[in-house]
Amino acid sequence: MKANHLIRGEQAERLACRHLQAEGLRLLERNYRTKQGEIDLVMQDGNSLVFVEVRYRKSDIFGSAAESITAAKRAKLIAAANHYLLRQADRPSRFDVVAISGDQSPGIEWIRNAFDAF
Repeated sequence: MKANHLIRGEQAERLACRHLQAEGLRLLERNYRTKQGEIDLVMQDGNSLVFVEVRYRKSDIFGSAAESITAAKRAKLIAAANHYLLRQADRPSRFDVVAISGDQSPGIEWIRNAFDAF
């Protein structure tokens, strides 16, 4: 049986994916894993690859979902994205964050170009 935090994380990723697809992005991969780290969603927006980090917080008492992304987490995402890009044709890419907060009617914040790595 999965722990509650893993179940909530999967639910948040599905919600984020549906939100981005409704905005016109196309899902390429979920949970792309490397030794360096994991990318929650790899999507396509026009000709661009979009590496999406999904963050969920039940409440903002200890900071928002977006604020929970540390420098170490960014470094892992960048390393995993570089690994992904090794097997792709040269094309533009960016990092987006989907921050979800609340349980009953969650708020969704889509932050495009959340950090500039390339």
